[in-house]
Amino acid sequence: MTRLSELSPRTKAVLAVSAAVDAALKAVAFKDLASRPSAEVRGPKWLWGLGIAVVNGFGVAPLTYLLLGRRSR
Repeated sequence: MTRLSELSPRTKAVLAVSAAVDAALKAVAFKDLASRPSAEVRGPKWLWGLGIAVVNGFGVAPLTYLLLGRRSR
């Protein structure tokens, strides 16, 4: 396993930016999910929240919620 100290500065920067983008997407998705009534969410809100919190993969769960999980207001 490669240690963080062994990575190139460019690789470290890519990882940092990726983590920041993922965190921002999760924050936006959670904020929207919390403020949106259940009738405007496709599926159970608790399940979307669990998926956003647990599923890792560079923003896949938050993007899926933001694009497919919401009904228009």
